[in-house]
Amino acid sequence: MQNYATTYRRVALSLVVVSLSLMFGCFPAKDNPLNVNVLDPVELDWDAIKDRGSLRLITRYNSISYFLHNGVEHGFEYDFLKTFADENELALEVVIVQEHQNPIDLLNSGEGDVIAANYTINEQRSLYHAFSNPYNRVSPFVVLPESKAQFVQNFQDLADIPISVRKNSSYYYRLMDLKDQGYPIDIEVVSEDWDTEAIIMGVSNGEFEATVADDNLFYAAQTYLSGIALGPKIADLDSVAWGIRANSPMLKQKLDAFVDKHYRIGDDNQPKRSAILNILLNRYFEDNKKLFAYKTASNEAKYAGVLSPFDNLIRPIADSMGVDWKMIVSIAAQESKFDPYAKSWAGAIGLMQVNKRFSKYSEQELYDLDTNIREGIRILKENLEHYSYLDEKNRWALALATYNAGVGHVTDARRIAMDLYKDPNSWVYVEDALLKLMKRQYYKDARYGFCRGIETVKYVKEVLNRHEMYTTILSISERADHTLSKTIIGMGKMIN
Repeated sequence: MQNYATTYRRVALSLVVVSLSLMFGCFPAKDNPLNVNVLDPVELDWDAIKDRGSLRLITRYNSISYFLHNGVEHGFEYDFLKTFADENELALEVVIVQEHQNPIDLLNSGEGDVIAANYTINEQRSLYHAFSNPYNRVSPFVVLPESKAQFVQNFQDLADIPISVRKNSSYYYRLMDLKDQGYPIDIEVVSEDWDTEAIIMGVSNGEFEATVADDNLFYAAQTYLSGIALGPKIADLDSVAWGIRANSPMLKQKLDAFVDKHYRIGDDNQPKRSAILNILLNRYFEDNKKLFAYKTASNEAKYAGVLSPFDNLIRPIADSMGVDWKMIVSIAAQESKFDPYAKSWAGAIGLMQVNKRFSKYSEQELYDLDTNIREGIRILKENLEHYSYLDEKNRWALALATYNAGVGHVTDARRIAMDLYKDPNSWVYVEDALLKLMKRQYYKDARYGFCRGIETVKYVKEVLNRHEMYTTILSISERADHTLSKTIIGMGKMIN
């Protein structure tokens, strides 16, 4: 199943990109150094984001910014921006930069709202968008194999050593500045789908001879990679910030106020950080040996996969029952956070939070993983069949709402939609009606009474968004033999 609204949006974006590519095909490279296609940002500021109910994070899938561990989302950028989203009662959606995508295009098209990926402020990026106030300072260094680093003391020693970087990275322009100054810098441009961490891994395994990385990324990678060392520093104290559309002043104001609570430069020119920011920096950059230690084969979960600890159990069951297994993983993440022993206050049990009132199995039997998954899928399929006459998008949304709130509350919401002369088969109107079931003027006449509709609306949105994100991660991880793929597959096997 796909989130069709997002699919249509991406198709529209692709058409925009093609049109702009034709329009700007002869655009001078010096005026468009990062080869951005979407040069005119959409009108989408804070009020529209609040109305939508979610903030969209544009990032890369790696062990620093954003990754999955046991099916749960982690990463410095994810955790820090989620703190902001939670404070403002927003869901945080993740947009992962994929192969051949430019994060600035995703930002300016409205596909995402904030670029957050250890993203440094520089002159080239400032041509296309604004930045939040900075929340970290980093210094970029050349990264070399240990065997070579001992012979490289300065820039002159880099002669005949190709340095591999993405052209859209800040490092490329730092290296170009050095080359223009007369230093023997040999730049090897790699594809944009290589992120910095993956290239560092390539240096570690001999795939590349050198690269450039910020010091925080290097020290984080060094906790689980061997054979790498720092060479010459190429710049001092670049500022890390969030990329924001230039025409979103209200969003910038909100983000700046949030950052200012957590980070400032003191009179001694040293950074002053909040307890929250210190905890996150320590967790992901400074004391992360446990975070980045790979599991041994003997310690790996029996059913672990790329998305969750239960991929290899859920997938064959879902396939045999004719349901998208990624959707089942997404539901399990939402229902139980992959805790097979979870039990809710309402008596819902196990991975899929099956209520024994709706099952022929006993409570003890529902704690069995196989039984629980099959029962959860059976109930979900009944809901899907109930709405079988609807299009795919509305069918899935209503089936998920029914799985969460029950058929009675969803039926009440559809009746309210009809009373308001709206289409009861459209999730847009049923969603609105579920929110109305929290108001007395509506629930007093409803057959099943009050419903915490906001929870069901959030449930549907988050399950569908997670499914889409899972699809993206699998697409990346299933690429042909590629260091980036190996890195991402490894992410699913990290321990806390």
